[in-house]
Amino acid sequence: MDFKTLESQPLHTQVPLAELLAKVKWNRDGLIPAIAQQHDTGEVLMLAWMNDQALRETLSTGRVCYWSRSRQSYWRKGESSGNQQRLVGAYLDCDGDALLIKVDQTGPACHTLRHNCFYIELSSQHGEIISTPME
Repeated sequence: MDFKTLESQPLHTQVPLAELLAKVKWNRDGLIPAIAQQHDTGEVLMLAWMNDQALRETLSTGRVCYWSRSRQSYWRKGESSGNQQRLVGAYLDCDGDALLIKVDQTGPACHTLRHNCFYIELSSQHGEIISTPME
């Protein structure tokens, strides 16, 4: 079943995970963007990348795992900082080319120690830093 077919399926239709993941539109590096959102507030915390294995690990363990493009390795959020993300829910978008990962974030999500990674507000004239690192 492809994503176009899923559009017309009734509520509670279930599709095997393997079948869904086979239809995901991974990029040429085998990755898909994953937006991390705090489950109870809706705040968007960060954007990272997952491959098939990182997504499967996240779903099976409940601890969010990403693929680090800069390190070329798996990155289990919080493994060095202690600021972990516990999986609350994972969702594919309608085209199968992006993930929404609802999490329970412990501590700051950003490596800059800010609550989220989106701390530079853009206007037509400039960018402005709108938050400080957490203490």
